[in-house]
Amino acid sequence: MKSISGKKLCKIIEKKGWTLQRITASHHIYQKSGETKILSVPVHRNQDLKIGTLKALMKIAELTENDLL
Repeated sequence: MKSISGKKLCKIIEKKGWTLQRITASHHIYQKSGETKILSVPVHRNQDLKIGTLKALMKIAELTENDLL
């Protein structure tokens, strides 16, 4: 799996119905209506996310590798 930046992940999850609640420092906090899950995406310029962080965020957001393409 190839890593992507936090900015790109934000765009992908917004298309999947997640809405930006607030920005705290360099973390964008998202929530999906009707769910109690919260997604905190680190956005550090255009740096790629670490693979473990990306996989954890994908699991919470219920994304697959195909969603990242």
